[in-house]
Amino acid sequence: MAVEDEESQNKGFKLLGILDVQNTPCSREAILHGAGGSLAGGLLYFLATSRVKRSFDVGFAGFMLTTLGSWFYCRMNNAKLRVQQRLIQEGIKNKVVYEGTVLDPTHKPKAEAPSGPS
Repeated sequence: MAVEDEESQNKGFKLLGILDVQNTPCSREAILHGAGGSLAGGLLYFLATSRVKRSFDVGFAGFMLTTLGSWFYCRMNNAKLRVQQRLIQEGIKNKVVYEGTVLDPTHKPKAEAPSGPS
């Protein structure tokens, strides 16, 4: 019994049987943005022209464009964030390795006294 409950909770929500919305990054937000874009586009087009079929087509196109645009934007931001995190982790690792040595970039050698005319 407990195994079945655990499997049903981990299953998640699949959109069209393909996209696991719960476990795919940015998918939930992209679908919600797409729904809003389709509603806005279709409704505005219907109010402007009163053509039902064409309004549906505009709404569907708005859904596709808004969903894909939002998903690509979110994925690009996530990729950029991962690159920045990787650079920071490498920097922290190098700081730990080189700390207290001559190669430490934060270590500043003491400047010698300038030898001037006395």
